Amino acid sequence: MHVVRRAHLYTGLFLLPWAALYAVTAFLFNHPAAFADQPTVNFGRPAVAGTLLESVPTPRETATAVAAELTRRGHAVTLVRPELVRFNRDAAFATVKADGQTVSVLVDAATGSGTVRSRVDEPAPPTPPPAAPFAVAGKPRPDAPPKRPSVAALADGVRTDNPLHERMAAALPTVLERCGFPAGELTVTSSPDVVFYLQADGRDWQATYSPLTGAVSGKPAESVTPPDLSGRQFLLRLHAAHGYPGAMDARWAWAVVVDAMAAVLLFWATSGLLMWWQVKAARRSGAVAVVGGLAAAGVLTAAMYGLLTR
Repeated sequence: MHVVRRAHLYTGLFLLPWAALYAVTAFLFNHPAAFADQPTVNFGRPAVAGTLLESVPTPRETATAVAAELTRRGHAVTLVRPELVRFNRDAAFATVKADGQTVSVLVDAATGSGTVRSRVDEPAPPTPPPAAPFAVAGKPRPDAPPKRPSVAALADGVRTDNPLHERMAAALPTVLERCGFPAGELTVTSSPDVVFYLQADGRDWQATYSPLTGAVSGKPAESVTPPDLSGRQFLLRLHAAHGYPGAMDARWAWAVVVDAMAAVLLFWATSGLLMWWQVKAARRSGAVAVVGGLAAAGVLTAAMYGLLTR
């Protein structure tokens, strides 16, 4: 046990820089506005008060409106499995070009709140760089996704009253002004699709509606299978899960645990130093472990910086 305790002590001291790194980066993953390297502001109810984002349509409301419109157009459809209606992702995104900077806006599809982040645009070079002498033109990748239709596609698609992307276009100038960001040319770059189930031609279908383009697509409900995640993929998804969603669900509870782990890692690091200092016989060898860990972390950090900035 003496060997085990000493091994626990020295490995903890040596890995102290990484423990602190993981604690800080976990916190930064969970809080995009904390210590941001770009101007970042989280906005909530006060910023969207009195705008169309104050009340956003739920997936069920949108699905009901789409089914009603399809029925009006002569399609014999019935909305079924209403408990399975959902957005296919949590947020919508928009960009604003103004005053030599790009402002990115994330809007939570459930609450209308979100995050605003801006960055200064790099000036265009006076002359384009020369082409490399070894450059070879390539063919488009066969698996590249097709370009998303423009909003003009709504002319032939299904349109509901005040969908999320139109609410964003109308409300974000006010939100940006209240958050201290400039308003300018605004483009809603994406919006969550609504996934719901319809009954048509005697069978159930999983339908997907894109409010941004007005497109409605579907596939037989019996062909829908849950994503097949391997154990490794599941663990990686758990590691990358971060941020607080609009609803207090399992992901929200997971975000609380991420914050708790950030605090505990810092506690382990600092309390480990105190525990080591209490063992007088281990002060000299422990100091070697601490200095060695700091030196190794410094060298590897410099090397990683060189790789990431090539």
